[in-house]
Amino acid sequence: GEKCLRDVVKLKLRTKKILYTYKTDPATAERILRNITCDVIEL
Repeated sequence: GEKCLRDVVKLKLRTKKILYTYKTDPATAERILRNITCDVIEL
Protein backbone atom coordinates (compact mmCIF):
# COMPACT_ATOMS: atom_id res chain seq x y z
CA GLY A 1 0.00 0.00 0.00
CA GLU A 2 0.87 3.66 -0.07
CA LYS A 3 0.87 4.19 3.66
CA CYS A 4 4.25 5.93 3.88
CA LEU A 5 5.06 6.76 0.27
CA ARG A 6 5.08 10.54 0.50
CA ASP A 7 8.38 12.33 0.18
CA VAL A 8 10.64 10.15 2.28
CA VAL A 9 10.94 6.40 2.63
CA LYS A 10 12.77 5.00 5.62
CA LEU A 11 14.56 1.74 4.92
CA LYS A 12 16.19 -0.69 7.29
CA LEU A 13 18.54 -3.06 5.50
CA ARG A 14 19.86 -5.92 7.58
CA THR A 15 22.83 -8.02 6.62
CA LYS A 16 24.37 -10.74 8.77
CA LYS A 17 26.36 -8.27 10.85
CA ILE A 18 25.16 -4.77 10.00
CA LEU A 19 21.83 -2.97 10.17
CA TYR A 20 21.56 0.00 7.86
CA THR A 21 18.92 2.65 8.42
CA TYR A 22 18.53 5.56 6.06
CA LYS A 23 15.98 7.78 4.42
CA THR A 24 15.44 8.10 0.70
CA ASP A 25 12.77 9.02 -1.79
CA PRO A 26 10.23 6.42 -3.00
CA ALA A 27 11.70 6.17 -6.49
CA THR A 28 15.19 5.49 -5.19
CA ALA A 29 13.86 3.09 -2.58
CA GLU A 30 12.03 1.10 -5.21
CA ARG A 31 15.16 0.86 -7.33
CA ILE A 32 17.24 -0.20 -4.33
CA LEU A 33 14.74 -2.82 -3.23
CA ARG A 34 14.87 -4.45 -6.64
CA ASN A 35 18.59 -5.06 -6.27
CA ILE A 36 18.66 -6.26 -2.69
CA THR A 37 18.83 -9.90 -1.70
CA CYS A 38 19.07 -9.54 2.07
CA ASP A 39 16.18 -9.12 4.49
CA VAL A 40 14.36 -5.84 4.08
CA ILE A 41 12.10 -4.22 6.64
CA GLU A 42 10.09 -1.33 5.27
CA LEU A 43 8.72 1.17 7.79
